[in-house]
Parts: sequence; structure tokens; C-alpha cells
Amino acid sequence: MKKITFGLSFWTTLLLLCVFNSQAQVGIGTVTPDTSSMMDVSSTTKGFLTPRMTTTERNAIASPADGLIVYDVTLKSFYHYNTATSTWVRINSEVNGRLKFKRIKSTDVLATVLAAEKTAGSNTKYLLDANTYYEINGTILVDLPIDLNNAYLVGLDANEDVLSRSGNLFVGATGGTIKNITISVPSGNVFTLSGANTENFLVRDCIIANCSNVGSISGFGLVFFAIVQYSGNTTGITYNNITRLLLSNTAWFGNNAGTFEKYTGTFSLIQKQGGFCEVNGTAIGVDVSTAGLSITGDAVMETVVFTGTLSTGKYVKGYSPATYSGYNFNNSWTVRCAGIPVEADATSTGNLYKSSLTGVSTIATVLGTNYKVQTTSTSTTNLFRFESTTTGRLTYKGKKTRAFQANASLSFQENVGSTNTDYVFFFAKISANGSVTTPLPETETYIDTNSGFVQAFPISGTITLAEGESVELFLRRVGSGNRITISTLSYNLSLK
Repeated sequence: MKKITFGLSFWTTLLLLCVFNSQAQVGIGTVTPDTSSMMDVSSTTKGFLTPRMTTTERNAIASPADGLIVYDVTLKSFYHYNTATSTWVRINSEVNGRLKFKRIKSTDVLATVLAAEKTAGSNTKYLLDANTYYEINGTILVDLPIDLNNAYLVGLDANEDVLSRSGNLFVGATGGTIKNITISVPSGNVFTLSGANTENFLVRDCIIANCSNVGSISGFGLVFFAIVQYSGNTTGITYNNITRLLLSNTAWFGNNAGTFEKYTGTFSLIQKQGGFCEVNGTAIGVDVSTAGLSITGDAVMETVVFTGTLSTGKYVKGYSPATYSGYNFNNSWTVRCAGIPVEADATSTGNLYKSSLTGVSTIATVLGTNYKVQTTSTSTTNLFRFESTTTGRLTYKGKKTRAFQANASLSFQENVGSTNTDYVFFFAKISANGSVTTPLPETETYIDTNSGFVQAFPISGTITLAEGESVELFLRRVGSGNRITISTLSYNLSLK
């Protein structure tokens, strides 16, 4: 028996070795392992279990082989070893991925993938989960409005990742972020948002195209649109009662219609920087004409290019009535854009002049006393952020204190007295409330009466004015002669 057993064992072992050498594969749970595998494990009831160990135990493996795989129970992740870098490399899974993340693909049934959001929105809208990152992948046909609820709605390719809906798309009273997607709403509004001044709303790197109405945003603390293209839209967007409105490099193409951007209500800050408005036909680029528009801080519009071929449309539909003839905005704005007038405190200017050759007398009764140079009613021209409501006075209406170059030219004669005398002419600054007159000696010009002849001379100087302060021309008799009646024939005063 022992001899027979030895013989059977020998031949059995030899046979198995031949099988392994010829097959070079191992099948567990299958007799037909896949030809591409060295080991094929097949089961419909059980899984494959790799070695499990703590991070400390994994790091203690001596000379791990390239590609060695283990499961780290401390970090709940699979790792493989890379001998080229002598490091353990984690095999990523959802455990290692972002928390509060959801991907929405074009092949998804929206009501299924956003079932929780639909329930939260009482089946009338998708109420997104606050602070959750929703990734758009492909073209998504949206069947209900979306309430952002301070979530992030982001695509990876704005040309391929699209949100489309017939009906209002974004609704609600909360903010959020929209980035890297195309938005198309052929009927309805893209935005119907009205929030508190504690809410922030950001849109960037997006395309808003072929929409019936871009919509309205009202009441937010911060609204920030950056690098947004508008194309083929029937009606633009209205911004209302927003604390801080920032618009950076927005592009309105010439195939848009209606009013592109309209500002209404009260704003603390508006800044529109860069980009362009290509306005054609009857369209309007920017509308600030609504009564009651108020800027409590500053409004800046710079380096925006206004272009296009107009019929009855306008690049800017300005304040009504116009604050200054030929200009669009009021004193709260600083505007430096191609295609429209520059408007800024730095470019404010004013000019007044006496339009009659009839002399008007200023009597310098007391030696060394300052007298305002009297004129008839003066005419004004080219007033920008200046006004002249008092004869012979220019009042600065800009918001920023600045220095002005003041220039005046005057002609007069004195033929009443018998002996010549000397006068000094100078500018004086009048306080905003009109109660304080400050002579400016640095602007003084001296001249004598030279009886019987008309004297003509200039006065100039640099004057710093704050909002509401004014400039007038004064004289003072400094000689003892009795020619004390100055008859002004011509009078011109300009500040710029």
C-alpha cells in the first residue's frame, strides 16, 4: 500500500505541475479564467478581500513590491506602492472625495438625481443644499425653477455644460455661485431674485444666450458678474437696490435687443469695469433714467467700449432730466469709456462771462477793504459739475476735493475821480454755506486806474475746492488817490 500511495502521489503532483505550467492561470470560482488574467476570481455572493492593516502597519512593510496593494483601515482607503517614488499612493474613492458634492449629467433624470432638492422645494422648485457643490456635465433640461440657496452650481466647460429651461430658471431670496456654464431660457426669466442685503450672488465665466429676458436681481448685499457673455437675448437685466454691484468684463454682443443693463433704486457702490456694449438699432446699452436712482457712495464705469450702429437706440439712456447738457450721469459717477463722454470730478469745468458792454460800478469807498467785483447778470457756458446761481460766482458740485486752475480776464475804466490810485484784484473762496469768504492772496494782480483809459488784464491762480465751495472775483483799493469807482466793462471767469 505504501508503495502504491507513493506512486499515486508522485504522478498526481506531476500532473498538477504540468497543468499549471500549461495554463499559467488560476481560476477561483470559475473553470474558465479570463485569458487576459493570471487569476480570475468569480462570485455572485462574495467579494475579494485584500490584506487589511493600520497605517502604522502599512508603513512598516519591509521592501514593498511595486504595485503591492493593501487596504488601510485607519484611512479607509486602498493603497498601492510605487517603487519609483518610494511612496504609498492612495486609490481615490468617494470616501476621499469632496463632501457635499453632487454631479448632474445630461443622461440623468433630474427629478431622480435631485429628488431630495425637489422634496425640499415642495415639488415646485429645486431647493439646492446650502454650501453644496453641484457640477453640471452636459446639457441639462431643467423642468422646475432652481433656488440656489447659497450653493455652488459649476460646469467645467461653458460651451458644453448647459442649463436650459422654458420658464423662470433661478428664483428665490438667497445667493450662491454660478460658474462655467451656458444658460439658455427661451421663455421666462433667467433671474428672478430678490434677497436681503446679507446675501451675496456671484456669476462668472458664463454665457447667457438666446433668452427672452435675462431678468432682475434686487436687494442683495453683493452682486458680482465677471467675464459673462450675453448673446441673442431679447431683454436684458435690471439691478435694483443692491448694496455693492460689481460688473467686470461683461460682453454684450450686437445681437442682443432691448435694454442691456438697467439700474434702479439705491446703491452704495457700482463698479462696471472692462468689457463692451455693442448696441445696434433701437437697443439701449445702459439705462440710468429711472427716477429715484441714488448712489450713496460711488459709481465707477471705466474702460467699457460702447460701439454699434444706432437708429433710435442709445449707448446710455441718461438721467432724466439731464444733470448737465450733453452728459449722461450725475455727480456720483466717474465715467471713462470709449464711445461716450468722459464724466468725472477730474474733468469738471465751468465758465461765466458778462454779456453786456455796459459798465457796472464797484465803489471802493474804504481804503484796504475787500469788495466783490460787481457785474450785470452773467451768462454761463460749458458748465460740468459746476453751477452759477449767484451773479459772478462759480460753485463746484463735484464730490471729490480737487485743485482747479482759475483764470479771469477783466476790462474796466475809472473816470470819476481826479487822482489815480492803485488796486489789487484777486480770487476769493466762498464756503459751502456761503457764510465765509476767504481771500486768496496767491492770486493777486496789481494795476492802477490810469484815468480815462480802459484797462484790461488777467488774473490767475490755483484754487482747491471741496463740494459746494465757490469762487468770486474781488478787488481792494491800496492807493490813496480818489478814483474809487471801477466800471467793469468785460468779465470772464473760468475754472478747470
